[in-house]
Amino acid sequence: MIFNDNTAQKTAELLLQINAIKLNPKNPFTWASGWKSPIYCDNRITLSFPEIRKFLKNEFAANIVDKFGKPDYIAGVATGAIGIGLLVAEALELPFVYVRPEPKKHGRQNQIEGQFEAGKSVVVVEDLISTGKSSLQAVDALRAADANILGMAAIFTYGFDVAAENFKNANIELVTLSNYPTLLKSAVAKEYISQEDVETLSTWSKSPSTWGV
Repeated sequence: MIFNDNTAQKTAELLLQINAIKLNPKNPFTWASGWKSPIYCDNRITLSFPEIRKFLKNEFAANIVDKFGKPDYIAGVATGAIGIGLLVAEALELPFVYVRPEPKKHGRQNQIEGQFEAGKSVVVVEDLISTGKSSLQAVDALRAADANILGMAAIFTYGFDVAAENFKNANIELVTLSNYPTLLKSAVAKEYISQEDVETLSTWSKSPSTWGV
């Protein structure tokens, strides 16, 4: 689910503009999972563009409060969402923590970094949703610390069925600034890709784990 259509379109246009999202149906990328993909998304690039990160920060801040109410904490998922999560917390004048994929192997062995008070409400900020597995690991860690998770907000989602199922099973509402269908429309409108490419990209999104195998 996206926050709103206007934000989704503008976000997609900005991500394409700075090559945070790259589309290459004819020469696909290989993800760390081994999946072949005609799209690659690296939203950390947005942090290098002051006006774009300001746009994302403000859209997150306004839409999070509108959707979930003002939480007690913003939590970023390490490492991709630490930067944007901190910006959102700053905009809302809220405490910020970030969550590691797993506890540190040394020192205090923290998984949640920062000072967190049990029982408080949290909105989790993420940069990108693929299957949702790593994002929901952060939710599990916060719940183990007795956090009240209001929901998760992300910059972009591929919209995979497996992600929708994972979030449903975890009873977590996911809302994003933009999504895959909006991206494809924007990419065609701006002539980044052809209509023929759209067919390839649409086919991939329906079965990403087996596409190109």
